[in-house]
Amino acid sequence: MTVKIYTTTTCPYCKMAKEFFKKNNVKYTEINVETDQKAAEEMIEKSGQMGVPVIDVNGKIIVGFDRPALESALKIKA
Repeated sequence: MTVKIYTTTTCPYCKMAKEFFKKNNVKYTEINVETDQKAAEEMIEKSGQMGVPVIDVNGKIIVGFDRPALESALKIKA
């Protein structure tokens, strides 16, 4: 399973998502779109959104920290 999270350093919802991943032992790749313009463009192309977090779980795009959507995509029992 591949999990990518597009973040910025000041985003509180990004921090919440990363805590959720840690608590549930989900390995992920963090991509900071503040410092990586190419990644920012990739995120916007994937999601149509400029806000973060944008989370890509095996190609399924979740915008924001949407716990039910993440639990479903990651097959985590609530």
